[in-house]
Amino acid sequence: MANKIDIKVPDIGDFKDVEVIEVLVAPGQEIQPEDPLITLESDKATMDVPSPMAGTVEDVVVKAGNKVSEGSLIMTLRADTESSEALPPPDTAVRPEPETEAQLSAAMKADRHAEVLVIGAGPGGYTAAFRAADLGRKTVLVERYPELGGVCLNVGCIPSKALLHAAKVVAEARDMAIHGIEFGDPKVDLNRLRGWKNSIVGRLNKGLTGLAKQRKVEVVQGSGEFIGPNNLVVVGDNGVATVSFDYAIIAAGSQSIMLPGFPNDHPRVIDSTGALELKEIPERLLVIGGGIIGLEMANVYHELGSKITVVELTPTLLPGVDSDLVNPLQRRIDKMYENIFVDTKVTRIEPAEHEVKVWFEGGAAPESDVFDYVLVAVGRQPNGREIGAENAGVQVDERGFVPVDKQQRTNVAHIFAIGDIVGQPMLAHKATHEGKIAAEVCAGLKSGFDAAAIPSVAYTDPEVAWVGVTETEAKQQGLKYGKGTFPWAASGRALGLGRDEGFTKLLFDEDTGRVVGAGIVGPHAGDLIAEAGLAIEMGCDAEDIGLTIHPHPTLSETVAFSAEAFAGTITDLYIPKNKKRTNPES
Repeated sequence: MANKIDIKVPDIGDFKDVEVIEVLVAPGQEIQPEDPLITLESDKATMDVPSPMAGTVEDVVVKAGNKVSEGSLIMTLRADTESSEALPPPDTAVRPEPETEAQLSAAMKADRHAEVLVIGAGPGGYTAAFRAADLGRKTVLVERYPELGGVCLNVGCIPSKALLHAAKVVAEARDMAIHGIEFGDPKVDLNRLRGWKNSIVGRLNKGLTGLAKQRKVEVVQGSGEFIGPNNLVVVGDNGVATVSFDYAIIAAGSQSIMLPGFPNDHPRVIDSTGALELKEIPERLLVIGGGIIGLEMANVYHELGSKITVVELTPTLLPGVDSDLVNPLQRRIDKMYENIFVDTKVTRIEPAEHEVKVWFEGGAAPESDVFDYVLVAVGRQPNGREIGAENAGVQVDERGFVPVDKQQRTNVAHIFAIGDIVGQPMLAHKATHEGKIAAEVCAGLKSGFDAAAIPSVAYTDPEVAWVGVTETEAKQQGLKYGKGTFPWAASGRALGLGRDEGFTKLLFDEDTGRVVGAGIVGPHAGDLIAEAGLAIEMGCDAEDIGLTIHPHPTLSETVAFSAEAFAGTITDLYIPKNKKRTNPES
């Protein structure tokens, strides 16, 4: 049995005679609760009026250009008796109505309204915004930097990789001397080098700006902070703006951790952002932190002429990475850097006008030493407490992370979070994947995070890359695994590059035969690890990889050779037939 129900404009606060700019339904159309019926536009904002229930459109009364107020008839709906009462919005509602009359009124009073609001325009944020726009949602993107791209593009991944390339050119030119080609010592023009680095960033900035315009994504510059569950205030160079939203995606990223109690605001104590500015090449540079960021910047400054000392609190460089992958890197930089101190902490820093005195404790470090600059690279912390999350009711844990489910949804149903702010690993490529998921869920699609593995790369020299289960984790978990390893000393391509210190290893689940992890150390390891990631995602076994024909001579062959080594079919190495294809320590 069906009822005919009049659907009217709900309470929209003090607004009257608001123009209908679009009618989104037609007679005979079946609709669900929260489906948008019409779009209204005041002089300050636009918003959709959602359906309060499911049914079939009988008649539409309003037209584009009509003026409506609270109580104006929109349409007649034919609804089943069982569903004639308003239903709560489902998890995949396309445009949820603000939860209270006060929020609806605030939405109409905001400077602008977004169906999807994205906070932060780093790789995860702009990906989320662009995907939401591609799915037909009116999207607003809030970014604190003057340019799009966030930390990664402006002061992180991209400029650092440009400088690492410059460092690689210097190293390769020097290394060729023993093979009969000498270039002499490099002459570094910091202004030109800095300009080249900045030009790369600027080119990508321009590209993102163009992509946003093509998709009609509105960009609001400034720092955003929630002022309610459906409202954000943005403070920027152009003043203060307010944005109301149906859905929000938090992509506010992270910031460098600075050591408490140290003179972090002194110009000779810098973080990674300061290091990328290339103000000068210090004669002696202390890097506090032997993780990815610290070792990458150490590589850059070493090749530009600095004497490098690295201090790491834990017993090894690249904490958490399999020691066999770290060893080739450690052996190389042991010969190049002035000092590497592990199991050592910095207890005191006293900067002066032209130098910094530093005190150490533990390991083989001296009691104190003097440097020109100190680079603090001890990790990053999420910006969960910088966005007024509590004003929207969004939960933030004690470390500043925002917990989410597999759909990237926070504890507030219409607010999502992605990237560094939701937890480890803090990687741009994880953020972009999560950004697409969040945008798709906002648009009503069934999407969720179910990646089997996330690759990590240290762009050191040699590069170190890994994906899936590490060997250390496999041992800790008691996983029965087998290992196939191929040393690059047997690779013609690696020998031709003059870099035979690397190797490739694959880990296989002994019960299923499928690859579950991989590690590579050597030049271009970061490019090679993607194949292993795909193999894990596809559930490949050793034969799938080994029987895939790889081009010769390439470094990519080493992935296939590692699979063959595990399968016992390799001919490029001699492995005794009685050797079991299992981990010798298991």
